Amino acid sequence: MTEPNSPFRLDGKTVLISGAGGGIGQSLVKTFREAGASVIGADREAAMLDGLDLAGTVLFDQADPKATRAAITAWLATHGAPDAVVSNAGFTRAEHFGQVDDDVWASELSINLNGAYAMTDPIVAAMAARGRGSLVFISSVNALAHFGNPAYSAAKAGLIAYAKAIAVERGAAGVRANVICPGSVRTPAWDHRLAADPTLLDNVLPHYPLGRMVLPSEVANAAVFYCSDAASGITGTVLPVDAGLTAGNLRFVDEVLRGK
Repeated sequence: MTEPNSPFRLDGKTVLISGAGGGIGQSLVKTFREAGASVIGADREAAMLDGLDLAGTVLFDQADPKATRAAITAWLATHGAPDAVVSNAGFTRAEHFGQVDDDVWASELSINLNGAYAMTDPIVAAMAARGRGSLVFISSVNALAHFGNPAYSAAKAGLIAYAKAIAVERGAAGVRANVICPGSVRTPAWDHRLAADPTLLDNVLPHYPLGRMVLPSEVANAAVFYCSDAASGITGTVLPVDAGLTAGNLRFVDEVLRGK
């Protein structure tokens, strides 16, 4: 536990977390609460937020950018801008080009990029008017190199460009924006895949230098750092939290150079 006056603490701060009911989202809520923040949870349905330690909620379906903007604008009118936002909501289904068509492409960009923009754009304006604020976008290693999921990858890469635009154009107004790119995260979303194929990790883990997937808490810890005063001079950056996946090609080293 950090000391009360530590720059890593978020006491007295309000943080809005989208996708709060998901595997990473629940860990974000828990970790931000442990850091002293009051958390506003956002998700599609109130039931998805049951049991979380929240100071408030805001409901919208990020697949509908217009409705998302309307919900956030109404919430801001009542509550004002939060101190920080973690844009975490996202979704993918298509894993390769053979599973992508115009509808899939449009849907994944709508949820993962257009919806994230619609949610954060009004907040960025409110933060800039107030003179301070921090945003963290949960992107993906798919934004940095291709690991499948073409539409999702394009959307997540768009989040990096968007965050950098905020950092450059709103920095003078005291607004920071940074990006976290997780690798495979061991959330309950993996449970059904492992139930269908218990050997799946035998193919996944050899790609990761740490020999394991990332934990949701590790993504959350990085987000808390970015939102804290400890990162007050950091904006426009991209942080892989990926067990070393994007550092290099471990499988190539093992199979070609080491002859394993």
